[in-house]
Amino acid sequence: MVPEASTQPDGLVVIPCLNEEDHIASVVGIALRDALAHRLLIVVVDGGSVDGTRGIVSRLAAEAPNVKIVDNPARIQSAGINLAVQLFGQGRRWLIRMDAHAEYPQGYISQLVAEAERTRATSVVVSMKAQGRGCFQRAVAVAQNSVIGAGGSAHRREGLEGFVDHGHHALFDMERFQALNGYNEAQSHNEDAEFDVRLSRAGGQIWLTRATNVTYFPRARAKDLYNQYRNYGRGRALTIMRHRTRPKLRQMLPVAVAPSVLALLATPWLPWAALPALLWLAACMAFGPLLAWRDRSRCALAAGYAASIMHLAWSVGFWWAWLEAARPMFKRSPAAAG
Repeated sequence: MVPEASTQPDGLVVIPCLNEEDHIASVVGIALRDALAHRLLIVVVDGGSVDGTRGIVSRLAAEAPNVKIVDNPARIQSAGINLAVQLFGQGRRWLIRMDAHAEYPQGYISQLVAEAERTRATSVVVSMKAQGRGCFQRAVAVAQNSVIGAGGSAHRREGLEGFVDHGHHALFDMERFQALNGYNEAQSHNEDAEFDVRLSRAGGQIWLTRATNVTYFPRARAKDLYNQYRNYGRGRALTIMRHRTRPKLRQMLPVAVAPSVLALLATPWLPWAALPALLWLAACMAFGPLLAWRDRSRCALAAGYAASIMHLAWSVGFWWAWLEAARPMFKRSPAAAG
């Protein structure tokens, strides 16, 4: 077993989770086997799991004094991480975020700390590669690992290390995280990108390391994938509105998907109105065979279908957030009504 944690470990590892009995033991185990484990406090913040997650973590906590489990009544990841920092973050040097629905290499935390000390970065982010098990999940993973699914995001593809404006969150300077009041809990999704905007504007530097990475397991059902990306789109819109940021081209292209699909309603009178949606769908479907050939996987033939779900859901969520924000403008005030 790992050595007993000191009374004030250097690092706080926070693992937000909800119904992750298939992955939680592996994620906690990676932290416990790290060379820095004796200097870490590992906190699992549970959003109300109804499977075996809590029992697994409770057994691990009984064996390792530096493992704790905390209830997260708000259920969302941003609130769970903030809660753990509020309870256990005082005086610690590093905050390490490990999402439960993922797989990590040995020495993950040690490598993050080494990169932070080498680069003096405020935050260290990592690349993320999706991996699937069932056929649809593998198709989603192939799409997410390609430009059609990730839009060329630096942390979703191979490349050089360097300073970036955003990446998959892994490690923070605890003092800077606390100074910015942590994540914005008004955002259930895209809280990472929203935080990075504030961090960059406050002078923080975000380092994308290639020394370690994360394997992510995407949603295995089309319905869950749609809901996830709809929330992503909504979160991105909220970030743009809140900080008046200028979206990148790779973010703006999916924005057009929902309006192009909506334009299909006009095709009885304007046949050409179907053209944008048809071109988008044809592009998605064409990518499937290309990705299947590249990955030598028949499951990847459905990658275009998975990408179309992601694009449409993201666009719907994005526009829904804008409509929600604009709704008060269309309501007449009592004075105007009189």
